[in-house]
Amino acid sequence: MSGIPHDHYEPKTGAEKWLYKRLPIAGLLYDTLMIPTPKNLNWMWIWGIVLTFCLVMQIATGVVLVMHYTPHVDLAFSSVEHIMRNVNGGYMLRYLHANGASLFFVAVYLHIFRGLFYGSYKAPREITWIIGMLIFVLMMGTAFMGYVLPWGQMSFWGATVITGLFGAIPFIGEPIQTLLLGGPAVGNPTLNRFLSLHYLLPFVIVGLVAVHIWAFHTTGNNNPTGVEVRRTSKADAEKDTLPFFPYFVMKDLFALAVIMVVFFAIVGFMPNFLGHPDNYIEANALATPAHIVPEWYFLPFYAILRAFDGDVWVVIAASWITGGIVDAKFFGVLAMFGAIVVMALAPWLDTSSVRSGRFRPMFKWWFFLLLVDFVVLTWVGAMPAEGIYPYIALIASAYWFGYFLIILPLLGVIEKPLAQPATIEDDFNAHYGKGSAGASAPAAE
Repeated sequence: MSGIPHDHYEPKTGAEKWLYKRLPIAGLLYDTLMIPTPKNLNWMWIWGIVLTFCLVMQIATGVVLVMHYTPHVDLAFSSVEHIMRNVNGGYMLRYLHANGASLFFVAVYLHIFRGLFYGSYKAPREITWIIGMLIFVLMMGTAFMGYVLPWGQMSFWGATVITGLFGAIPFIGEPIQTLLLGGPAVGNPTLNRFLSLHYLLPFVIVGLVAVHIWAFHTTGNNNPTGVEVRRTSKADAEKDTLPFFPYFVMKDLFALAVIMVVFFAIVGFMPNFLGHPDNYIEANALATPAHIVPEWYFLPFYAILRAFDGDVWVVIAASWITGGIVDAKFFGVLAMFGAIVVMALAPWLDTSSVRSGRFRPMFKWWFFLLLVDFVVLTWVGAMPAEGIYPYIALIASAYWFGYFLIILPLLGVIEKPLAQPATIEDDFNAHYGKGSAGASAPAAE
């Protein structure tokens, strides 16, 4: 557990002592719930519980849905209609599952950008950040495979486009694509593979989430100031922290309740708002949709994929240097995955000695532009690749890579940060007054 000084679980009754010697599960739960947490955490620290709720909900609804789903190209679409029309509560389960994926990605994007702003990726939390990025990639893979299962038009053609990207990898691309598809084209073997992986990967994510939680419990939570909890003594640590339970548990549950009101309003009144109407048409390999669009949470990276066509100078240069091995299609694939890689490398690209963006005046503006850039990429990813949209996508993609590869390293050299508070207690008192600090009294008793 964390190196922050605090009281650990002590079994009291004979039964507790007997169990603790053989299986210290009670001690693990106690130390997890009572872990000292920086008392100045703001509302951007609520997304962990939302993500946990989403993961549990997606697994629970998915297990029930798969009981009624038929993974066959001739029956998949009708089996989904059977779930919607004939299974008791089936329509609600499916809408919870489909919209739960959107809530999952809303929460994870806010969670990631919070970490980017407050420097949660900086030492000693680099491993925690990398594990988080692995979870994000697995989430994207799981969501993509799940989107194929209804076997509508957008499911089929989305699978055709995305699996075709693997074929662009030189030398090994075609074998990988064939292995993924189970044949030369999207068909019944593809559907079976995707169902198996869609069912398996959430449990891999559960394991990584457990490691992720273990990692930040070992290093301690970051906080809005970026100042570490004092570890010199238990008394100092208690001045900077509060037990996770009941203070932050109650705060998180309140935030989750508010978010659930909005979520269930969407599920109940506009469940298809984020879906594509073409996916209510059964897949037809002979009829290509006018505009193939993935789910909204893939759109930023889909825009980056399409931005680098054969007319972009960097693509032309890469193709010339590699003798044609890196063509436009392969470069787009590299850019799409590279956009995630540069985000994962933020702990090493950010050269500033100050952790929190709160005390970095120049950084704030560039980070705000990154948020705008992400929204622009999401919007342009849904637009057709014609007219002015490819140019907007290219500019937005250039800024994404420029932010991580150029701006972050330079800011650490040229930026003059503001003065930081000496301790978390000082920051808490500055915002809420010394009278509010009495809330920490129970933790010190």
